[in-house]
Amino acid sequence: MEYDYHCTVCRGHLRIGNKLVFSAKTRDNKYGLIFLSPELGDYTTEHHPDFDIQEGEEYLFYCPICHARLNHTENEKLVRIFMVDEKGAEYEIFFSGIAGEKCTYRMRDKEKEELGPDSEKYRQYFDLPDEYRKYL
Repeated sequence: MEYDYHCTVCRGHLRIGNKLVFSAKTRDNKYGLIFLSPELGDYTTEHHPDFDIQEGEEYLFYCPICHARLNHTENEKLVRIFMVDEKGAEYEIFFSGIAGEKCTYRMRDKEKEELGPDSEKYRQYFDLPDEYRKYL
């Protein structure tokens, strides 16, 4: 299936061909581009060899168009974007910004689909009422 992906701020297209493109930054201010698979549950990544991705390290993700930070404001370990399916239905997509964590959440109208072996790690975040999430 062909899905389209958008920045949550500028609504710009993040998919080019068969890759999602993001600008990323390490906590010690090293920048690079990261390409992810658009297939939910496929955790294949590509990046320049000089942008060393360290397993377990947290990364900040940015829109390559408007440069807005895409890490969720209530839980910075999760990155939030929009996905639009072939019927025009829009979903919120959350995925881990920690290298090596394999978890993705697709949400629409309080319906949640979890993907990846690490998805239980953030399950409690989505099961809480909105007003309590900021305390996690």
